[in-house]
Amino acid sequence: EEMSSAGLDPESLRVREVDTEEGARQEEFVGSPTIRVDGADVQPPGPDEPVGLNCRIYRRRDGRASPLPEAAEVREALLASRKGVRAR
Repeated sequence: EEMSSAGLDPESLRVREVDTEEGARQEEFVGSPTIRVDGADVQPPGPDEPVGLNCRIYRRRDGRASPLPEAAEVREALLASRKGVRAR
């Protein structure tokens, strides 16, 4: 939905499954779901977030915990990518 809103082709979305601890280390995967735009995490993890097969917790702008990043955060990352800059 956010890709379409940003004028991007949703069919170009790549879903990658990380199913081993070794794969998590290789991908610097801090939990599911991890959403990256051009390789950059839409909400870079903090230094205390361990790499591994974990459930990911995102922080909303109002400080609440969420299993997903806010749609606005994903949209900003997509739009920044279209402009050739990194969000944040």
